[in-house]
Amino acid sequence: MKQIKISDTTLCRENATFSFKEKLEIARQLEKLRVDVIELPEISNVKTDVLLVRTISSFVKNSVISVAAGIQKNSIQNAVDSLSAAKFGRIRIELPVSAVLMEYTCHKKPDKMLGYITESISKAKQSVEDVEFCAIDATRADKEFLVNAISAAVEAGASSVSLCDSTGEKMPDDFAAFINEMTDGLSVPVGVKCDNKNALALAQAILAVRTGATTVKTAVGGNTVELEAFATMIKNCGESYGFKSGVEFTVLNRTIGQIDRISGSNKGDVSVSAAIVTDENNIYLDAKDDQETVIAATAKLGYDLSEEDQAKVFEEFIRAAEKKKVGAKELDAIVASVALQVPATYTLKSYVINNGNIINATAQLTMIKNGDEMQGMSIGDGPIDAAFKAIDNIIGHHYELDDFQIQSVTQGKEAMGSALVKLRANGKVYSGKGISTDIMGASIRAYINAINKIVYEEAN
Repeated sequence: MKQIKISDTTLCRENATFSFKEKLEIARQLEKLRVDVIELPEISNVKTDVLLVRTISSFVKNSVISVAAGIQKNSIQNAVDSLSAAKFGRIRIELPVSAVLMEYTCHKKPDKMLGYITESISKAKQSVEDVEFCAIDATRADKEFLVNAISAAVEAGASSVSLCDSTGEKMPDDFAAFINEMTDGLSVPVGVKCDNKNALALAQAILAVRTGATTVKTAVGGNTVELEAFATMIKNCGESYGFKSGVEFTVLNRTIGQIDRISGSNKGDVSVSAAIVTDENNIYLDAKDDQETVIAATAKLGYDLSEEDQAKVFEEFIRAAEKKKVGAKELDAIVASVALQVPATYTLKSYVINNGNIINATAQLTMIKNGDEMQGMSIGDGPIDAAFKAIDNIIGHHYELDDFQIQSVTQGKEAMGSALVKLRANGKVYSGKGISTDIMGASIRAYINAINKIVYEEAN
């Protein structure tokens, strides 16, 4: 059966204004979905973009990380530098091959462009084994020139070639015939990117796959083949036509919904979350909502719960919803209280916090693991930051802090404080809850509670 690879271009969408954190989260979700390639745009800000690629490389271990390079000076070297930590790194040489774009964007005649293709591929190949030649506006190129361009790229060391219908004007059967003609006798894999201006992209991609293409460029939102639609097509029709993909279908709808919310494409995840009433930041649920709606809300908060924990969360939700509406904070607390309850690997014995307006905050903690006492000390920007860093020193690992909330749960001088900590590990969110008359104690216990859940799951 033919293996079709999915190269996702969500992070390359034109006019997208993702924050640094949003880019990381989209990459996490794509890795979780097991797309074959995560494409990133050309490095424009050396300081921040190189840091972004290196940060993504720290947790993307299954997908290829592909960084674009083109006609800009130093673009290839910038791509090389950014991929230094990637397990599977690729440089994508994106150059126009139609006469109008070569002249307009590169100011090069065809013969000069052939030389530039050879030069660019060769330069990238010196540093990275995996180099892709992406022929922009291929369907409007002179066919003889396009054949020569592809040959030049392959001879220079390109390990794959992608052909782009940048105008979306070819009918699906004509595009398939074009791909069949271009891939005939070619020694490297061929991918396609189809513009969806005329709502033909999905049909073009499927027919191209049937006639020789092995990779399809997709996106969540944007103006190309929709990732969810293409993956669903493979799932439903692939066996009949002899092709498959490595996408994790069991989390497809939920993961696409999460990326949708991050990317602001406003499609929504109608199939599972139409009943969730939200404003920009909150979730509002009541006793009339069913389990599917409640679990969809937990997914929106970042949790990936087992069926057993889903049942526990819904049972606790019903008890809470009989008294009041349940929002995001309440739902976080419910998950922290009843989901993924595990034996404690680490327990807190004692802590000493020093803080003031003329000294740096310091924390010294003693924790117990398997009967052995372990001590840690740290300086932080505040008492809670110092305490969390001291815990990290003890366990020898730092997990990303996704959220931290504190609130009073009783009134008066001896009020009980509640703390909720959400940590992220391996693309999943783990929450811990702590309650104490001392808010520092509550915060430390919540942090340790979340860590215990991560450690338990990693060990089992």
